[in-house]
Amino acid sequence: MADRSETFDEAYDVVVVGSGAGGMAAALAARKAGLDVIVVEKAAWIGGSTAISGGAVWIPKNHHLADVGLEDDDTQVLSYLRAILGNRLRQDMIEAFLENGPRMVSFMERETEVVFQARAYSPDYQPDLPGASLGGRTIDPAPFDGRTLGRNFGLLRPPLKEFLAFGGMMVNRKDIDALLGISSSVANLRHGMEILLRYFADRVSYPRGTRLLMGNALAGRLLKSALDARIVLRTETSAKRLMISEGRVAGVLVEHGGRTASIGARRGVVLAAGGFPADDRMRAEFIPFADRHKSMAPAANTGDGIRLALEVGGVIDEDNIGNAFWAPVSTLKRADGTEIRFPHLILDRQKPGLVAVNGAGRRFVNEAVSYHEFVEAMHRSHETVPTIPAFLICDRAFIRRYGLGLVRPGLRRLRPFIDAGYLIEAGSIQELARKLEIDPVTLSETVRRMNDYAASGHDPEFGKGSSAYNRYLGDPAHKPNPCLGPIATAPFYAVRVWPGDIGTAAGLKVDAKARVLDRGGEPVPGLFACGNDMNSIMAGAYPGAGITLGPALTFGYIAGRELAQSAA
Repeated sequence: MADRSETFDEAYDVVVVGSGAGGMAAALAARKAGLDVIVVEKAAWIGGSTAISGGAVWIPKNHHLADVGLEDDDTQVLSYLRAILGNRLRQDMIEAFLENGPRMVSFMERETEVVFQARAYSPDYQPDLPGASLGGRTIDPAPFDGRTLGRNFGLLRPPLKEFLAFGGMMVNRKDIDALLGISSSVANLRHGMEILLRYFADRVSYPRGTRLLMGNALAGRLLKSALDARIVLRTETSAKRLMISEGRVAGVLVEHGGRTASIGARRGVVLAAGGFPADDRMRAEFIPFADRHKSMAPAANTGDGIRLALEVGGVIDEDNIGNAFWAPVSTLKRADGTEIRFPHLILDRQKPGLVAVNGAGRRFVNEAVSYHEFVEAMHRSHETVPTIPAFLICDRAFIRRYGLGLVRPGLRRLRPFIDAGYLIEAGSIQELARKLEIDPVTLSETVRRMNDYAASGHDPEFGKGSSAYNRYLGDPAHKPNPCLGPIATAPFYAVRVWPGDIGTAAGLKVDAKARVLDRGGEPVPGLFACGNDMNSIMAGAYPGAGITLGPALTFGYIAGRELAQSAA
């Protein structure tokens, strides 16, 4: 760490780099403790990856468990995490998470606009392992009225357009069911009309709907809290260099509008810039098949925070099961050459009547496993059989009922997707195989076996529908197995899916106080990290919904509290 005699154009107690959940949690925890805080954000919006995420937050032992009559304890959680992480479990980090996670939730609901809701039933992703839970550990941000942001509504990063209905309305699973079944019950009609009328009223005054859900609701609530707390927010401001004085990180050199300025940090700097999913060099080093990999993270997440820390002695923790949080992604190329990406998370793969195959026309995975496990299976299969891309295959009945990727449920006009090359259509399985350059005999046999499994309700090859997590995302109205259905009604359809991610897991090595560590395991004075700039406490595994945002919020909270307790 090169010591310099630094002078600053302005100074605060804390400088936070990045405005996702981790950075905003750190800023709020420090501000509520009486510190002056500034958040610098490279993008034009506040919210980072959080604003375009599902918004789930995994916090074992949170007080909302009692709301749904559930209990949790350290013994159960540690048993579950040990079964997944093995010797990569860092006891100090997990203990800090389990101790401070519930405190973070209470702090947010007491001191800020953030409100969480319990999920009574939401199985961990490996529900058959010791200590797994069937519900309560994952909580969701309550829907948020974006109108309360006033003129700052445009400051919030908008959600992905591909997840919006009618060009601008956010919907969740309950909304989708109500809209698709709007004529089937009075309850669906009431709910559907309520959200539709609200949306159309919004569009008179706003560029999109103001009923915010999921990650956009969380980011919106954090933004409102920061504005109310008078935290200084600077967008389109890149952090270029950490400034050192008297042996500690004492500020940040930033760039805005082509001009540089120095911002002093009397207590310290928090790095929360979203990891490196959009940085080609780091992707090539850490991500398998990087040249064919499709990230869903914002383009501004180019590893800035990690590079800043490396320059002053920080290190990347490379002892991970995986270096990103994987998700299968399909792509549609527009006429202008730009690409639309869609992550296949929870809406189609798990439903009855879909099969995933590799380039040989054979199955390679239980289609209903988590998005992370699905891509892990793609990686393994590709070692011996071409599986990048893989193919999701269904029939007309499936695509009308459940949709497929960018094709929404109930949509009858498929021609634009076919003409764009996104959706491959054929009158028979054999014809579909030829269009996909797969052996027709092998694919026909794979589909025949899947149809047999659908009739019996049992998948002896990969066990689709055999776990609580599988069934949770299947179709409960479909019998005998909510995840297994026939593929029999022509025409037949396929989409190509590529290995992708929703964020990186490899990051800076930190201690249980979120302090960045050097190669000797000692804290770099004045430097903290959280979110995806910090190495995942799950070591690149994915135990349950919300294991990115849960630790991000928690270690952001820890960093803010630690900064407040440190000597100026």
